[in-house]
Amino acid sequence: MTGFGLASTEHQNTKFLVEIKSLNSKFLELNLKLPRAFSEKELYLRNICSKEIERGKVSVSINVERNEEALKGAKINTQLLTVYYNQLQQINENLKAGSSNLLQTALNFPEVITYAEEEASESEWQALNSAFEKAVLNFNRFRADEGKVLQADLELRIKNILEHFEEVAKLAPLRVPVIKERLSQFLEETIGKTNIDQNRFEQELIYYIDKLDITEEQTRLKSHCDYFMATLKSNEANGKKLGFISQEIGREINTMGAKANDAKIQQLVVGMKEELEKIKEQLLNVL
Repeated sequence: MTGFGLASTEHQNTKFLVEIKSLNSKFLELNLKLPRAFSEKELYLRNICSKEIERGKVSVSINVERNEEALKGAKINTQLLTVYYNQLQQINENLKAGSSNLLQTALNFPEVITYAEEEASESEWQALNSAFEKAVLNFNRFRADEGKVLQADLELRIKNILEHFEEVAKLAPLRVPVIKERLSQFLEETIGKTNIDQNRFEQELIYYIDKLDITEEQTRLKSHCDYFMATLKSNEANGKKLGFISQEIGREINTMGAKANDAKIQQLVVGMKEELEKIKEQLLNVL
Protein backbone atom coordinates (compact mmCIF):
# COMPACT_ATOMS: atom_id res chain seq x y z
CA MET A 1 0.00 0.00 0.00
CA THR A 2 1.31 3.44 -0.87
CA GLY A 3 1.85 5.94 1.91
CA PHE A 4 3.49 9.22 2.81
CA GLY A 5 4.35 10.84 6.11
CA LEU A 6 6.30 14.02 6.86
CA ALA A 7 7.17 15.65 10.17
CA SER A 8 9.75 18.05 11.55
CA THR A 9 10.78 19.58 14.84
CA GLU A 10 13.34 22.13 15.98
CA HIS A 11 15.69 21.95 18.94
CA GLN A 12 18.42 24.44 19.86
CA ASN A 13 18.91 25.96 16.40
CA THR A 14 18.71 22.52 14.78
CA LYS A 15 15.88 21.22 12.59
CA PHE A 16 15.07 17.51 12.41
CA LEU A 17 13.12 16.44 9.33
CA VAL A 18 11.68 12.93 8.82
CA GLU A 19 10.06 11.76 5.57
CA ILE A 20 8.49 8.32 5.05
CA LYS A 21 7.34 7.04 1.65
CA SER A 22 6.17 3.58 0.60
CA LEU A 23 5.02 1.59 -2.41
CA ASN A 24 3.14 -1.68 -2.37
CA SER A 25 5.09 -4.86 -1.60
CA LYS A 26 4.24 -8.27 -0.17
CA PHE A 27 6.89 -7.83 2.52
CA LEU A 28 8.59 -4.99 4.40
CA GLU A 29 11.52 -3.67 2.38
CA LEU A 30 12.99 -0.86 4.46
CA ASN A 31 15.56 1.66 3.28
CA LEU A 32 16.61 3.86 6.19
CA LYS A 33 18.82 6.94 5.69
CA LEU A 34 20.06 8.05 9.09
CA PRO A 35 22.64 10.72 10.08
CA ARG A 36 25.85 9.27 11.45
CA ALA A 37 25.29 10.93 14.81
CA PHE A 38 22.25 8.68 15.38
CA SER A 39 23.59 5.47 13.84
CA GLU A 40 23.34 3.62 17.17
CA LYS A 41 19.55 4.18 17.07
CA GLU A 42 19.12 2.44 13.71
CA LEU A 43 17.98 -0.90 15.14
CA TYR A 44 15.44 0.84 17.37
CA LEU A 45 14.00 2.79 14.44
CA ARG A 46 13.86 -0.32 12.25
CA ASN A 47 11.94 -2.19 14.93
CA ILE A 48 9.41 0.65 15.15
CA CYS A 49 8.97 0.61 11.36
CA SER A 50 8.52 -3.17 11.36
CA LYS A 51 5.83 -2.92 14.04
CA GLU A 52 3.95 0.14 12.79
CA ILE A 53 4.29 -0.15 9.00
CA GLU A 54 4.23 -3.97 8.62
CA ARG A 55 4.49 -4.14 4.82
CA GLY A 56 5.64 -2.18 1.79
CA LYS A 57 8.71 -0.94 -0.02
CA VAL A 58 9.45 1.80 2.50
CA SER A 59 11.95 4.64 2.30
CA VAL A 60 12.69 6.55 5.53
CA SER A 61 14.81 9.67 5.18
CA ILE A 62 16.02 11.51 8.31
CA ASN A 63 17.82 14.82 7.88
CA VAL A 64 19.40 17.16 10.39
CA GLU A 65 19.71 20.82 9.39
CA ARG A 66 21.90 22.99 11.63
CA ASN A 67 22.17 26.76 11.35
CA GLU A 68 25.45 28.62 11.73
CA GLU A 69 25.04 28.99 15.48
CA ALA A 70 24.66 25.23 15.88
CA LEU A 71 27.69 24.32 13.75
CA LYS A 72 30.66 23.51 15.97
CA GLY A 73 33.30 22.83 13.32
CA ALA A 74 35.72 19.94 12.99
CA LYS A 75 38.31 18.28 15.21
CA ILE A 76 41.54 16.74 13.92
CA ASN A 77 42.96 13.68 15.62
CA THR A 78 46.62 14.75 15.47
CA GLN A 79 47.94 11.52 16.93
CA LEU A 80 46.19 9.36 14.35
CA LEU A 81 47.12 11.81 11.58
CA THR A 82 50.80 11.55 12.55
CA VAL A 83 50.69 7.74 12.42
CA TYR A 84 49.08 7.76 8.98
CA TYR A 85 51.49 10.40 7.66
CA ASN A 86 54.62 8.57 8.90
CA GLN A 87 53.43 5.31 7.36
CA LEU A 88 52.71 7.00 4.05
CA GLN A 89 56.10 8.71 4.09
CA GLN A 90 57.87 5.40 4.72
CA ILE A 91 55.98 3.73 1.88
CA ASN A 92 56.73 6.70 -0.38
CA GLU A 93 60.48 6.37 0.32
CA ASN A 94 60.49 2.60 -0.16
CA LEU A 95 58.71 2.88 -3.48
CA LYS A 96 60.59 6.03 -4.51
CA ALA A 97 57.28 7.45 -5.63
CA GLY A 98 58.10 11.05 -4.97
CA SER A 99 54.58 11.96 -3.93
CA SER A 100 54.12 15.42 -2.45
CA ASN A 101 50.50 15.32 -1.21
CA LEU A 102 50.92 12.84 1.65
CA LEU A 103 49.37 15.17 4.23
CA GLN A 104 46.21 15.62 2.16
CA THR A 105 45.96 11.85 1.69
CA ALA A 106 46.36 11.25 5.42
CA LEU A 107 43.64 13.80 6.21
CA ASN A 108 41.17 11.78 4.12
CA PHE A 109 41.71 8.60 6.12
CA PRO A 110 38.89 7.41 8.41
CA GLU A 111 38.43 9.11 11.80
CA VAL A 112 41.25 11.63 11.22
CA ILE A 113 38.71 14.44 11.04
CA THR A 114 35.56 14.26 13.13
CA TYR A 115 32.73 16.77 13.24
CA ALA A 116 30.98 17.81 16.39
CA GLU A 117 27.70 17.40 14.52
CA GLU A 118 28.37 13.66 14.30
CA GLU A 119 27.81 13.38 18.03
CA ALA A 120 24.28 13.77 19.33
CA SER A 121 23.09 14.58 22.81
CA GLU A 122 20.17 12.87 24.53
CA SER A 123 18.00 15.97 24.05
CA GLU A 124 18.72 15.92 20.31
CA TRP A 125 17.74 12.26 20.13
CA GLN A 126 14.49 13.01 21.95
CA ALA A 127 13.75 15.76 19.42
CA LEU A 128 14.51 13.46 16.49
CA ASN A 129 12.45 10.63 17.98
CA SER A 130 9.52 13.00 18.42
CA ALA A 131 9.68 13.96 14.73
CA PHE A 132 9.97 10.30 13.75
CA GLU A 133 6.89 9.31 15.75
CA LYS A 134 4.89 12.15 14.20
CA ALA A 135 6.00 11.10 10.70
CA VAL A 136 4.92 7.49 11.36
CA LEU A 137 1.57 8.74 12.67
CA ASN A 138 1.04 10.91 9.57
CA PHE A 139 2.14 8.01 7.37
CA ASN A 140 -0.43 5.65 8.89
CA ARG A 141 -3.15 8.31 8.63
CA PHE A 142 -2.38 8.64 4.93
CA ARG A 143 -2.67 4.87 4.47
CA ALA A 144 -5.86 4.77 6.55
CA ASP A 145 -7.45 7.37 4.25
CA GLU A 146 -6.36 5.37 1.22
CA GLY A 147 -7.71 2.23 2.89
CA LYS A 148 -11.16 3.82 3.24
CA VAL A 149 -11.21 4.48 -0.50
CA LEU A 150 -10.18 0.88 -1.20
CA GLN A 151 -12.80 -0.42 1.21
CA ALA A 152 -15.54 1.56 -0.50
CA ASP A 153 -14.48 0.19 -3.89
CA LEU A 154 -14.33 -3.42 -2.63
CA GLU A 155 -17.76 -3.10 -1.04
CA LEU A 156 -19.12 -1.80 -4.35
CA ARG A 157 -17.65 -4.78 -6.23
CA ILE A 158 -19.17 -7.29 -3.79
CA LYS A 159 -22.50 -5.45 -4.04
CA ASN A 160 -22.35 -5.77 -7.83
CA ILE A 161 -21.61 -9.49 -7.57
CA LEU A 162 -24.60 -9.95 -5.25
CA GLU A 163 -26.84 -8.04 -7.66
CA HIS A 164 -25.80 -10.39 -10.46
CA PHE A 165 -26.34 -13.27 -8.03
CA GLU A 166 -29.94 -12.19 -7.39
CA GLU A 167 -30.61 -12.15 -11.14
CA VAL A 168 -29.14 -15.65 -11.44
CA ALA A 169 -31.40 -16.84 -8.60
CA LYS A 170 -34.43 -15.60 -10.56
CA LEU A 171 -33.37 -17.21 -13.83
CA ALA A 172 -32.17 -20.58 -12.49
CA PRO A 173 -35.62 -22.15 -11.88
CA LEU A 174 -36.80 -21.09 -15.36
CA ARG A 175 -34.26 -23.44 -16.96
CA VAL A 176 -36.12 -26.64 -15.99
CA PRO A 177 -39.17 -26.37 -18.30
CA VAL A 178 -36.91 -25.11 -21.12
CA ILE A 179 -34.53 -28.04 -20.72
CA LYS A 180 -37.44 -30.48 -20.50
CA GLU A 181 -39.01 -29.10 -23.65
CA ARG A 182 -35.71 -29.17 -25.52
CA LEU A 183 -34.93 -32.78 -24.59
CA SER A 184 -38.49 -33.91 -25.35
CA GLN A 185 -38.37 -32.29 -28.78
CA PHE A 186 -34.99 -33.87 -29.48
CA LEU A 187 -36.27 -37.37 -28.63
CA GLU A 188 -39.42 -36.90 -30.69
CA GLU A 189 -37.39 -35.90 -33.71
CA THR A 190 -34.89 -38.72 -33.17
CA ILE A 191 -36.94 -41.81 -32.23
CA GLY A 192 -40.54 -40.62 -32.53
CA LYS A 193 -43.02 -39.57 -29.89
CA THR A 194 -44.70 -42.98 -29.62
CA ASN A 195 -41.38 -44.70 -28.85
CA ILE A 196 -40.55 -42.53 -25.82
CA ASP A 197 -40.75 -44.24 -22.43
CA GLN A 198 -42.13 -41.42 -20.31
CA ASN A 199 -41.14 -43.00 -17.00
CA ARG A 200 -37.56 -43.49 -18.15
CA PHE A 201 -37.58 -40.02 -19.67
CA GLU A 202 -38.65 -38.47 -16.35
CA GLN A 203 -35.94 -40.38 -14.47
CA GLU A 204 -33.22 -39.28 -16.87
CA LEU A 205 -34.54 -35.74 -16.82
CA ILE A 206 -34.34 -35.59 -13.01
CA TYR A 207 -30.77 -36.92 -13.13
CA TYR A 208 -29.77 -34.42 -15.81
CA ILE A 209 -31.36 -31.44 -14.07
CA ASP A 210 -29.75 -32.45 -10.78
CA LYS A 211 -26.35 -32.20 -12.48
CA LEU A 212 -27.19 -28.64 -13.52
CA ASP A 213 -28.51 -27.59 -10.11
CA ILE A 214 -26.61 -24.58 -8.71
CA THR A 215 -28.41 -24.25 -5.37
CA GLU A 216 -25.34 -25.24 -3.36
CA GLU A 217 -23.11 -22.88 -5.33
CA GLN A 218 -25.57 -20.04 -4.76
CA THR A 219 -25.64 -20.70 -1.01
CA ARG A 220 -21.86 -20.85 -0.73
CA LEU A 221 -21.37 -17.77 -2.90
CA LYS A 222 -23.72 -15.72 -0.72
CA SER A 223 -21.95 -16.99 2.39
CA HIS A 224 -18.49 -16.11 1.00
CA CYS A 225 -19.62 -12.62 0.03
CA ASP A 226 -21.05 -11.99 3.49
CA TYR A 227 -17.84 -13.28 5.08
CA PHE A 228 -15.79 -11.03 2.79
CA MET A 229 -17.78 -7.97 3.90
CA ALA A 230 -17.45 -8.87 7.57
CA THR A 231 -13.69 -9.42 7.23
CA LEU A 232 -13.31 -6.17 5.32
CA LYS A 233 -14.76 -4.23 8.26
CA SER A 234 -12.37 -5.83 10.76
CA ASN A 235 -9.69 -3.63 12.34
CA GLU A 236 -7.03 -6.29 11.80
CA ALA A 237 -4.75 -6.58 8.75
CA ASN A 238 -6.68 -9.15 6.70
CA GLY A 239 -5.29 -8.73 3.20
CA LYS A 240 -4.30 -12.38 2.86
CA LYS A 241 -7.59 -13.61 4.30
CA LEU A 242 -9.53 -11.45 1.86
CA GLY A 243 -7.41 -12.95 -0.92
CA PHE A 244 -8.35 -16.47 0.16
CA ILE A 245 -12.04 -15.58 0.38
CA SER A 246 -11.94 -14.06 -3.10
CA GLN A 247 -10.51 -17.34 -4.40
CA GLU A 248 -13.47 -19.21 -2.90
CA ILE A 249 -15.87 -16.70 -4.45
CA GLY A 250 -14.21 -17.29 -7.81
CA ARG A 251 -14.53 -21.06 -7.43
CA GLU A 252 -18.29 -20.83 -6.87
CA ILE A 253 -18.75 -18.40 -9.76
CA ASN A 254 -16.83 -20.70 -12.12
CA THR A 255 -18.92 -23.71 -11.06
CA MET A 256 -22.13 -21.76 -11.60
CA GLY A 257 -20.93 -20.84 -15.07
CA ALA A 258 -20.09 -24.46 -15.89
CA LYS A 259 -23.55 -25.63 -14.78
CA ALA A 260 -25.54 -22.69 -16.10
CA ASN A 261 -26.61 -24.08 -19.50
CA ASP A 262 -28.30 -20.74 -20.09
CA ALA A 263 -27.09 -17.76 -22.11
CA LYS A 264 -28.47 -15.10 -19.77
CA ILE A 265 -26.97 -16.76 -16.69
CA GLN A 266 -23.64 -17.05 -18.51
CA GLN A 267 -23.71 -13.30 -19.16
CA LEU A 268 -24.31 -12.65 -15.47
CA VAL A 269 -21.47 -15.01 -14.57
CA VAL A 270 -19.15 -13.05 -16.86
CA GLY A 271 -20.22 -9.87 -15.07
CA MET A 272 -19.43 -11.45 -11.69
CA LYS A 273 -16.01 -12.58 -12.93
CA GLU A 274 -15.26 -9.06 -14.11
CA GLU A 275 -16.08 -7.62 -10.69
CA LEU A 276 -14.01 -10.33 -9.00
CA GLU A 277 -10.96 -9.51 -11.10
CA LYS A 278 -11.22 -5.88 -9.99
CA ILE A 279 -11.39 -7.09 -6.40
CA LYS A 280 -8.23 -9.14 -6.81
CA GLU A 281 -6.40 -6.17 -8.30
CA GLN A 282 -7.35 -3.98 -5.36
CA LEU A 283 -6.42 -6.64 -2.81
CA LEU A 284 -2.80 -6.37 -3.94
CA ASN A 285 -2.82 -2.97 -2.19
CA VAL A 286 -4.40 -4.19 1.04
CA LEU A 287 -2.38 -5.17 4.11
